[in-house]
Amino acid sequence: MKVEGVPQVSEELMTDLTRYAEYRTASFAAWHPAKREMLISTRFGNVPQLHTVAAPGAARTQITFFAEPVGGGEFQPKTGGFLAFTKDVGGAEFYQIFLLDTASGRTRMISDGKSRNGSVRWSPSGKQLAFTSTQRTGRDFDVYVMDPESPDSARLVMQAEGGRSLSTVDWSPDEAKIAVLDYRSITDSQLWLVDVATGGKQLLTAPPAQGETAVGAARFSQDGKGLYYTTDAGTEFQRIVYVSLADRTTREVAASRNGDVTAIALSPDGGRLLYETNELGASKLYLMEVKTGKQLPLPALPTGSIEGVEWLHDGNEIGFTSNNAQGGNAYSIDLKAGKLIQWTFSELGGLPAEELREPELLRWKSFDGLEISGFLYPAAARFAGRRPVIINIHGGPEGQSRPGFQANRNYFMNEMGVAMIYPNVRGSSGFGKTYVSLDNGRKREDSVKDIGALLDYVATRPDLDASRVMVYGGSYGGYMVLASMTHYNDRIRCAVDIVGISNWVTFLKNTQDYRRELRRAEYGNESDADMREFLERISPLNQAEKITKPLLVIQGKNDPRVPVTESVQLVEKIRANGGAVWYLEAGDEGHGFRKKNNRDFQFAAEVLFVRQHLLP
Repeated sequence: MKVEGVPQVSEELMTDLTRYAEYRTASFAAWHPAKREMLISTRFGNVPQLHTVAAPGAARTQITFFAEPVGGGEFQPKTGGFLAFTKDVGGAEFYQIFLLDTASGRTRMISDGKSRNGSVRWSPSGKQLAFTSTQRTGRDFDVYVMDPESPDSARLVMQAEGGRSLSTVDWSPDEAKIAVLDYRSITDSQLWLVDVATGGKQLLTAPPAQGETAVGAARFSQDGKGLYYTTDAGTEFQRIVYVSLADRTTREVAASRNGDVTAIALSPDGGRLLYETNELGASKLYLMEVKTGKQLPLPALPTGSIEGVEWLHDGNEIGFTSNNAQGGNAYSIDLKAGKLIQWTFSELGGLPAEELREPELLRWKSFDGLEISGFLYPAAARFAGRRPVIINIHGGPEGQSRPGFQANRNYFMNEMGVAMIYPNVRGSSGFGKTYVSLDNGRKREDSVKDIGALLDYVATRPDLDASRVMVYGGSYGGYMVLASMTHYNDRIRCAVDIVGISNWVTFLKNTQDYRRELRRAEYGNESDADMREFLERISPLNQAEKITKPLLVIQGKNDPRVPVTESVQLVEKIRANGGAVWYLEAGDEGHGFRKKNNRDFQFAAEVLFVRQHLLP
């Protein structure tokens, strides 16, 4: 760890932070295909690894043991004899595919060891793996199929074109076809049907004559005659439609008036469709009969976000992850009993769960009258008077701040009396395809103005102190932090920038090849002279003289998305201008810190920074 400008982190401070650093969450990864057993990801050492849980509340049995994080995996269908998962080294995100023999515990790499691989999908029989890889050009995500027990059998079945990114979505029941998502941007994606034997492809969806269309989740019907998929064609939000493969006719299956359908899962017998919606950041689950469209009852779920819904092989149970203010855990729903079942009970490091409160939904008007929303986590009730504020801006830029567990950030609220606001500025996902496009290209700084409007709103609140505001964010959120400092330097006390973009042109030049065209679709093409001039003009690096308030910059040396040079050039320029910068750079991390020892030190530095620059 390169540490510059940060005061000594005392043993006393590390001890004080322990109760907030030793939390543990768990996430559902998959069901075992032959028994009622969960695969989960959780951390007992320095990084998350895969574990099995044989019954609700049972002990977690660790099955992967690496120095690098392993977050998810898929059992081989039918028997569960093998487990496929991906892992990188040092946060570089060149993920390799590994195969774990569940009987012997032995693991071997089955990808090429050099390219970036992902989107791993077992065929229904478990005899083939489909995956995506950049091995052909180092830039394009192509689709391959292999016999996992013979890695040399890997062959190309669909080639990416024009800087688009492919991902495997689902196999047909007869294993003759693969549904492939062709992605250019969050508002522009298509669905292809690819013949595994010949590589022949057919476009199942197409954008309308006016505007762009995005496709999300997709699943083959149980009889293989059609596909269920989500799309925003002709509407603001993602809805579920069914397409017949015989004549390409489509019909609407389900929709949500208040947000996107974000995930779908078809029961093993094909008779019931489970789908998840995102409604103002909160997840809702729905279950319907396919033939009749009748909605079936489900038990009440914890308020928060849900991820990874999957049916148990017998069709009687659904597994998923629930994340809320009290933590993240693996759950299931027993459909016969109509009962919600908690499988993991993750520790909060000694924090009383009842003290971790749900956030307040905020709404405010921006410079052009557009309504912006976000979530406020208040300071603990024992702190009186106007409270200092941390504005935490999400990345993406198409991300979304959703209610959830605040992890070690609970220390800010409970021990330091700081309130935290998570805004969803224009360009955030979850609010319709018009909203997500409002910051594209030359409208980039309109989202920064939404932060200015939030500063105005903070000043109207009797419980918040507009003279003590810190902005905080990572990745694109880091750019938003730096841009907010150049626009509102006199209204912001200090800032924390994590792997942030400081110059749009150098970022687009130096980001990994496989990301460049996807990012140009969002930010603009720097090879165009007019766009290049605009990007240079709005880049925080070229306005660094306006940043005079204290800044903490945090960067992983191996970051493939926002290269380390983005932070280094910013730190050097601000220091040359006489500004105060604390700098952390981890040599074994990439796009943010994932290892617990690094995260603990990062948080200690953040606490020192807040004590020194925000609280007084």
